Parts: sequence; structure tokens; C-alpha cells
Amino acid sequence: MSHASPTQPRVKPDTTPVVKPSHAKLDVTLKPGINGGMGQEIDHTRFSQRDFDAFKQRLSEETALLATCFEQNRFDDGPPVAGFELEGWLVDKTFCPAPINAAFLQHLDNPRVTPELATFNIEFNVEPTALRGTALSTLETKLQTDWQAGCDTARSLGAQLAMIGILPTVSDAHLVIENLSSMNRYAALNNEILRLRGGRPLQLDIHGKDILRVGNDDVMLESATTSFQIHLQVPPALAVRAYNASIIASAPLVAVSANSPFLFGKNLWAETRIPLFEQSVEVGGYEDDAHGPMRRVTFGSGYARQSIMECFTENLEHYPVLLPTVFDSPPEQLEHLRLHNGTLWRWNRPLIGFNEQGIPHLRIEQRVVPAGPTIADAIANAAFYYGLTRALCETGVPPETDMPFARARDNFYACARQGLDAHITWLNGQKQPAQSLILKTLLPMAHGGLISLGINDKDRIHFLGIIEARVQNACNGATWQRRFYAAHCTKKGNDMTQLLTVYLQHQHSGMPVHEWNI
Repeated sequence: MSHASPTQPRVKPDTTPVVKPSHAKLDVTLKPGINGGMGQEIDHTRFSQRDFDAFKQRLSEETALLATCFEQNRFDDGPPVAGFELEGWLVDKTFCPAPINAAFLQHLDNPRVTPELATFNIEFNVEPTALRGTALSTLETKLQTDWQAGCDTARSLGAQLAMIGILPTVSDAHLVIENLSSMNRYAALNNEILRLRGGRPLQLDIHGKDILRVGNDDVMLESATTSFQIHLQVPPALAVRAYNASIIASAPLVAVSANSPFLFGKNLWAETRIPLFEQSVEVGGYEDDAHGPMRRVTFGSGYARQSIMECFTENLEHYPVLLPTVFDSPPEQLEHLRLHNGTLWRWNRPLIGFNEQGIPHLRIEQRVVPAGPTIADAIANAAFYYGLTRALCETGVPPETDMPFARARDNFYACARQGLDAHITWLNGQKQPAQSLILKTLLPMAHGGLISLGINDKDRIHFLGIIEARVQNACNGATWQRRFYAAHCTKKGNDMTQLLTVYLQHQHSGMPVHEWNI
């Protein structure tokens, strides 16, 4: 990767893991497995040094095997594929978090819906779809169907679902270890993060319109963030361009989608989820006098140069293992590599998965988008991302040669702070208001990218039309929340319940956020 930030060491793509695969022949069919990493359950929550040593050995083997797969181009070469993960909240009759995800999941009985870190969070997964034709409306229908079934189930339990980056009514009283979901991987994650911190509390220090400083003794702060994670499976020949394009697209994407302005009654960033997640699992990894700590939640250390294999080499060399569960599986399943990658949360994260024939594929997980405000808004965000990323991949000169990584990173944090009020320094080096850049330059690019992908004209015009109207009205989810709060809540004190009540009424209508009244 190139153009490393001042606090992040640059990856050396020619570095080879020192441990060779012991029984990993490349003529052995790679087996399907769990796709993401942190979705894997583990069998215990406490570990010995022997566990760490054995896991690191397996991780080194699998990293070497993956490097060989990259060298020999042994990946699925099919067309782009789209997929999503939507995280949500369970909310009780007082509009506070409802810690009932076990009962909710039992009643819903849908394998595509799974628990998240806290007992008041769940995640909806959509079956991947080839990114062409009516893919966007097809995915919208699938996600809407599952979401509606979830709403019905929550209602039967005296609760409701909420789709929002940070729940305005969440308080530190909800973010306690008693509300940790009852899965070994979450208990182990909490134990290991605190061990690496030497037992020191996690600290938030977020400066936005207000200032928030608060500490917590466990990882439950992270559960206050929910997102809409967009997956893009790409052929190997396009992987480097797509990964770098995804990084560059992060800034305008978070500007249009921001939906998390409030935390603990404080008005902070347009997308407060970004600093909250970065600080809520702050552990550090590799550290030296020149570079400082490698953060586990990060914008990354640079672009990919020759291969996104560089990210997995960086994982092995610079990040301590958090969950050293050793699986009884051959290295071809890459279970240790994928579990380790699942404990590193780059805002643009490369993933390894497998198709039905057991052939590995490459995916990019774009993590900057918050949940909500509606399913229509979420799919519109995805359409903008897919179209813009495709267009950036097809420019004659790779855009990363015109935009230093440090500039892409600065754009991202400016947009996370200020949303549509931010200024973005684009490829020509000129700093422009986000609104005008998106309307005049990036939306036409996104239209061209979706045309190139073969997306149906009706889908393209509809979903990018939502983005266009949102930007023209300067009204994303964060803007609406702030406007409503200023108009109705400040006179009554810190009334986040009223804000959430009206927000959910609008959400249930299905209308995109730019059509919501104040």
C-alpha cells in the first residue's frame, strides 16, 4: 500500500510470511466456509499462551497459502456481485434499547438474521446477487421482506425495530456487560481487548458541535453503533482498482448517508458512529517511535499497490491476535485468517469468501454507511457506492495516482464530521463543497458506473434519484435529526424520546428521508 498516514506504517507488498504451508497443496479444492470472520462462533472465552502460539502458526500457514493463491490467480473470476448486512436496534415501549434479541431471533426463526454484540442489536443479511439488471430492486425487496417480518416479530414481543446509526435514547446505563449477547466470541472479544489494554477503561473523547468525554470498563460502547455494510465481490483483475476506488468513494458516501449526530444527548459529528467505533475498541497493535499505534478500527494505512494481499500480510505482521481459537480444519478453508481479519475493522475491509464450488472469491466490505433511515435510503446509498466505485475503476488513469491517500483520508473524516456541509478536495486538487461536487460530478459518474454494470435503467434512475433529491434538499438522516431536535426538543430539554418517536413514524412510512417533514 502506498501513501501511508503519519501514524500508520506502510505495508511492504514483497514481504513473505516466514512459515510455509505444511500440507496445503493448491490442487486441493478450497472449501466453502463462513464468509466474514467475526460471524464465526468459538468454543471458549479464555486462552493460554499455547493457544496464541498455535493460532499464529495456523495464521502464518494460511497467509502463505493465500499469497500463493494470489500469485496463481486462483479466485472466482465471475462478474461483480452485491450483498448487504443491515444492523438494527430492538426498542421497547419507552423507546429505549430492548435487550431481547434471543427471544426475538427464536420467534423470527430466520437464518439470515443473527445476533450482534449487544442483546438489543440484530443483523439482517441479504443473499448476494449478481450486480446487473434489476439487482438493486431485487435486493430491496429481499431486505424489505425480512425487515417487515422482523418488525412484526418485534411487535409481538412488545417492541419494535429501529434502523438508525446511533439510537438517540441509548445511555451509558444500557451499555453494560449484562447486555452482552450470550455468544462466546463476544465474551472473548471483551476479555482480550481489556487484557491488551492492561485493564484500562476505554475512553471516548469526541469533539463535534458539543464535546463528549466518557469512559467505559468494557467493549459495550461499540454496540451503540449500527451500520449498513455494503459488499462488492470483484474479479481478481479488478480487485486493486476497486479497493482503492472504494477508499476514495468513502468520503462522499459518508457525506450523503450520515445518520448519527447524537450520542448521550450530545450533538457531535454528522456521523458520530465513526469516532465512536474507532475509540470503543481502541487496542493498538504494532507500535514504534516513528509510526505510533496501528488501530484496529481505521481508515487504513494506504492504498493497495500490487494486490490486496498486502492487507492480509499487514494483518499477520502488525496486529496481535485477539481470538486464538484453533479450528480442526485444513488450511484451505482459511478459517484462522478470516477470523483474524474479522477482528480488524478497516472502514474498507477486504474479505475472502467461497462460492458454491469451493473456489475463493474477493470481496470489499464498505463499512462507512450507517443504518437507515429507510430501506429505500439504504439501497440508494448502495447504488451510489456501486456506481461511483465502478466509474472510478474505469478511468484511464487510476484515481489513486491523482489523490494521495492522506487526502482521501482527510476527505473522509471531514465528511464524517460535517456531512453534506463538508468540503472535499477531489481528483483535480480543487476543494469543493460536497453538495456541488456530488451533484455536478459524482452523480453523473455513478450513473455511468451503473450503466457499465448493466443495471436496469429504472433501478438506476430511481435509486440515484433519491440521492440527487437528498443532496439537493441538503437533507440526510443527520440533517433531519438535527433540524427536528432544534425545532421541537430544545425548549423541552434533552428530549430524545420525542425525536426517536417521530423518526420511527417516518421510517415506518417507507418514504426516503429527504421527503420527511419537520
